[in-house]
Amino acid sequence: MFIAGLIPSVKIEAFERMLWRVCKGYTILSYAEIEESLEDHSTGEPTRCAVFLISYWGDQIGQKVKKICDCYHCHLYPYPNSNEERNDVVEGLRTRIQDLHTVLHRTEDYLRQVLNTASESVYTWVIQVKKMKAIYHILNLCSFDVTNKCLIAEVWCPVNDLPALRRALEEGSRKSGATVPSFVNRIPSNDTPPTLIRTNKFTSGFQNIVDAYGVGCYREVNPAPYTIITFPFLFAVMFGDLGHGLIMFLFAFWMVLYEKDRKLNKSRDEIWNTFFEGRYIILLMGVFSVYTGFIYNDCFSKSLNLFGSGWSVKAMFDHGEWQMSTVQSNGFLTLDPNVTGVFNGPYPFGIDPIWNLASNRLTFLNSYKMKMSVILGIVHMSFGVILGVFNHLHFRRKFNLYLVFLPELLFLLCLFGYLVFMIVYKWLSFTARDSQRAPSILIQFINMFLMQGGSGQPLYTGQTGLQVFLLLVALLSVPVLLFGKPLYLYWLHKGRNRLGMYRGYERVRHSSDEEISLMRTHDLEEGTSLDSHSNSSDSQSEEFDFADVFLHQSIHTIEYCLGCISNTASYLRLWALSLAHAQLSEVLWAMVMRVALRVDNSVGVLLLVPVMGFFAVLTVFILLVMEGLSAFLHALRLHWVEFQNKFYSGAGTKFSPFAFSLLHMSFESEGLL
Repeated sequence: MFIAGLIPSVKIEAFERMLWRVCKGYTILSYAEIEESLEDHSTGEPTRCAVFLISYWGDQIGQKVKKICDCYHCHLYPYPNSNEERNDVVEGLRTRIQDLHTVLHRTEDYLRQVLNTASESVYTWVIQVKKMKAIYHILNLCSFDVTNKCLIAEVWCPVNDLPALRRALEEGSRKSGATVPSFVNRIPSNDTPPTLIRTNKFTSGFQNIVDAYGVGCYREVNPAPYTIITFPFLFAVMFGDLGHGLIMFLFAFWMVLYEKDRKLNKSRDEIWNTFFEGRYIILLMGVFSVYTGFIYNDCFSKSLNLFGSGWSVKAMFDHGEWQMSTVQSNGFLTLDPNVTGVFNGPYPFGIDPIWNLASNRLTFLNSYKMKMSVILGIVHMSFGVILGVFNHLHFRRKFNLYLVFLPELLFLLCLFGYLVFMIVYKWLSFTARDSQRAPSILIQFINMFLMQGGSGQPLYTGQTGLQVFLLLVALLSVPVLLFGKPLYLYWLHKGRNRLGMYRGYERVRHSSDEEISLMRTHDLEEGTSLDSHSNSSDSQSEEFDFADVFLHQSIHTIEYCLGCISNTASYLRLWALSLAHAQLSEVLWAMVMRVALRVDNSVGVLLLVPVMGFFAVLTVFILLVMEGLSAFLHALRLHWVEFQNKFYSGAGTKFSPFAFSLLHMSFESEGLL
């Protein structure tokens, strides 16, 4: 007799000992462990099991074996006694297994088809669900009118969009078959509206730069239109290189041409999305970098001789200044511009290419770029101060024109605007013949604060008197800026209180005397209004805190006066980063390209290919990416700190309308908005 079954592998040894002790050796146990793990129906965990076969003699032994199997929770299976029956059972099991495999495969194929069909619509379903959630979220913000049984929503809406809003409500009521029409009423409000600035794909990148600093107040001057020009230009001043700017322009131009490609604008790479969203910014930065590259005459650290140099070496030999022996015995020689024919006039556009060979090239370019940085910085800051005029006029604070704007502009122009004047005047007034007696602008500017003319030659006649006058004007503008606005507001507030009290007294004094009862009633009414007026005046006087206003104005005055000095010095980063970029480009050329160019022609041609590839990789990653990012961040700082703080508060709230296009529809986002 035989009994076959299945038992967990951990119980097989105890099961075997129990059979031996109870049946006294009248059973034979054979078992084999299954390679695959089976799932336990009670716990659901995978379990290692073993198949066993027990042969025994007699019915009594069989009853004991079955009870032991029940105690160990074995799964028993029928086992025929004859070989023919066992073969039939095996064949039947194989047939059933094959049928089950066929059913499973067909079921999997059917489920796969169903899921594929559903996957085509799941994105639409997600959009529909999120739209429904967004609609119900907005409806929950509305207030419910129990009397009229309607929803009332108080929203901000642009004035130009009111006709479209009315048409949308009318169309929605008509399509939904509503018995009560929807309507729009404009209600007055003392709350400050949010700021809405309409942008397109070109201006959105520049507006994002401004909004990263802070969203402007309602109707405040927006710096973004001016940033479209000034930001890439200041970037190009630091990044000025014709070759690098051309590469940057071509990269941005490629993104602009293929901006509608879904693979580019729907990428999940965050870094790529940052570059793609700022493609128009990069495009303008490349264009301006090409322009400044022509100004600096710098292309991969090399100069371009497009118009012919204005310097002539031959004239030095013609006038007998140089001899062949002089050239052979000296490694460095100086071209004298005072010799006729040596200097034939300035280069038509940009820096003369002969400066790339001069030993004093850095001295000349540093002086040129440093003075240029100061001029650009003062012009940029002065423009920011002037833009504040439009804010003062719009917010009806005309007193700020005389008490804030005018002192700020006088302080800036009388000191640093005069510095720009001295730079330009020295460029125009002194020639190469006057180079030895040309005064130092830095010394002249220091002497201005010391109120002395100095021991050197002045720039022009009457310089000392003008400098003292400008310094006095700048110093006098500081107390006006410090005390003017707080004192004016205090005087204005006191004047309003006195005017209110006088008007209340006049109303009481000229009351009617016809009837005593009416007079008393009238006096009571006037007394009540007068009391309320005096209470409002007291509340206004409590609200106006002179110390608080004076403290804020003091902070603004100190910040502005010290900021004019620090901000002017901050614009020297235009010179520093331009010098760093040019020197890094020159070092890269000298250490990489010059190695291959110095090798003999037979080997140099083969060596030039990998060297060119290595040079291109370093140019892209170091000079374009790293240096470009550095110049971008510095240009960002110049706009946020040095330019925008002159007129832009950035303390407003951005207008966020309800629109399905603004919902985040990606599957990774679980939020509503």
